[in-house]
Amino acid sequence: MSGARLIVIGASAGAVQALLALLPSLPASFPLPMLVVVHVPSDRDNVLVPLLQAKCRLLVKEAEDKEPILGGVIYFAPSDYHLLVEAEGTLALSTDEQVNYSRPSIDVLFESAADAYGAGVVGVVMTGANHDGAAGLKAVLDAGGVAIIQDRTEAYATAMPDAALEACPTAFTMTLDSIASYLSSLGAA
Repeated sequence: MSGARLIVIGASAGAVQALLALLPSLPASFPLPMLVVVHVPSDRDNVLVPLLQAKCRLLVKEAEDKEPILGGVIYFAPSDYHLLVEAEGTLALSTDEQVNYSRPSIDVLFESAADAYGAGVVGVVMTGANHDGAAGLKAVLDAGGVAIIQDRTEAYATAMPDAALEACPTAFTMTLDSIASYLSSLGAA
């Protein structure tokens, strides 16, 4: 049995296709909470939530400030807000400065999750065109968590997986199918 308590996922360019390949494969009985940051321009709504809710067996929703983190829910960072994990098992939203030209920032989510949940975090960096997520994934690894990077050969944009692998050479590199199988196995007690 894994010690995983929280899954954090970061993606940018190519995120829609990658998340559509990954999240609908999770069973309705999946027990862990999942927090997702996708770089969405601040002037646009995150259309991923309704799109994925229609295709997933789990509840997919936009995260709300001070909301308790519940198992079996996929929380997305709202457009133009950083999503953070608080030690008491709640979510926080912040309008602090952009990190890596992004708000929401993958690094902010991953680093706060590592601080709050330590070795119980599974971090997944997927396709993207900048280096957001690399430092955050290293924080997850340094806290004793599991670091997974999408195989660059199937990533729409390779900059994010490449930067994450450079920062975390011991991370697992997996295809989307392998990531889906791994995550599903975490839910099987």
